[in-house]
Amino acid sequence: MAIDAGAAADTATAVLLSVAISRSLYDCADEIGLAFADDSEAILTLAARGVRGPLLLIESRSASELTATEPMAEIRRLAPERIAAAGISRQLLEQWLADFTVEWVPVDPEAALPHRAVPHDHVWIVNSAEQAAVLGAIGRQIDAAALPVTGDLRAVAPHERGLLREAARVELHADLGPDAAWQLEVIRRGDELPGGGLLVFEPDRARRLVAMYGHPATSQLGVLGEQGPTEGIARLASIAGGYDADGSEVVGVFEIIATVASANAGGDGDYSNETALDEIRPWIEVAAANDMYVVLDLQPGRSDFLSQAKLYEEFLRLPHVGLALDPEWRLRHDQVHLRQIGTVDAAEINRVARWLADLVRTEALPQKLLILHQFRFSMITNRALVETPPELAVLVHMDGQGAIATKYSTWDALTGEPDAGRFYWGWKNFYDEDFPTPTAEQVLRLRPSPLFVSYQ
Repeated sequence: MAIDAGAAADTATAVLLSVAISRSLYDCADEIGLAFADDSEAILTLAARGVRGPLLLIESRSASELTATEPMAEIRRLAPERIAAAGISRQLLEQWLADFTVEWVPVDPEAALPHRAVPHDHVWIVNSAEQAAVLGAIGRQIDAAALPVTGDLRAVAPHERGLLREAARVELHADLGPDAAWQLEVIRRGDELPGGGLLVFEPDRARRLVAMYGHPATSQLGVLGEQGPTEGIARLASIAGGYDADGSEVVGVFEIIATVASANAGGDGDYSNETALDEIRPWIEVAAANDMYVVLDLQPGRSDFLSQAKLYEEFLRLPHVGLALDPEWRLRHDQVHLRQIGTVDAAEINRVARWLADLVRTEALPQKLLILHQFRFSMITNRALVETPPELAVLVHMDGQGAIATKYSTWDALTGEPDAGRFYWGWKNFYDEDFPTPTAEQVLRLRPSPLFVSYQ
């Protein structure tokens, strides 16, 4: 049965809800429970005790006002043999309920709803634990539960996601902003990220992504291409060693160069070679089967990032695939690679971010990682204007190479900008071009702590 909880923050609504449930379920009752609608401890006491009939709530504490209320009319209609009351003084009980046998139940501040292992038919999402206690206690009569949420719905605990996913019906009665409806759809769809969860970097959960970078067809562009995807799993496990030393969960990543900067213009004149989907697909499938993430890296030449991203939309519709934009290889119409270091403006990044965010909403996907490579300020102009929508975890990846002291200086400069707190941060290690290649221990000493670390 479905009963609309309405404005759950309103005690008057809770009162009316208790009456509506009683009327729908009972023609008469041997026993009823009675408590004030704003006394969650008393309500939980009665729910934990168990009542052989409805649990009714009252709002007014005035004897004269209470007489004409709907709860009192419902009590008279049910004509119970006994009323179990909690949180109401004996004096008031004697005034109000002189014609009934009343059991005064002491309030137990530790009382809680009994745990149940099977799904609820109906779940109400509310703003506070107190509201959840009240509505959960009266809602359990119709197999309804109440879940308190105060922020991003995707951040609720795993057992709460299960509660929302398995219920036949879920209603939002909490002021969670305009994103709550689609976030609920993400939970209900059921796809999660590698390692579990719906947010790439959860506020109360330490997670680090460690990647090997390159192209499937060649070892010249990074360690990823030195073996196939199945062998790459063991190689990546070795690479990721030590990155859990600070207590973080480590998730392995294949970072694949999907479009490769080229010295030649090519048939389309964009100085970028687009990798066929079928060449990338085995890596996508192996990653999915082994609870790993994939990042598709774009080096667009004279093309633009959005046009190239759309070539890989099939993969980006998957929950375990993210995107990286590499401005080093984003050329103007008169530039060629290796003579200049490319650049991209925030406006072009935002076009990609909006398209990718819309994909996340449309497909009800978990949050998706969007990486922006940067080792010079000029690579991203107007970085402070880059949008960071909730559908995406936007991360700036410091991918410079060379002497470690120089890399540290670049890191400090990029992360020291006023807008740095708007982004997550990543670090890149080069086996051949760094001297020396930083150890995991050295990387973990960086501040802010890199949440994405890749190896080329």
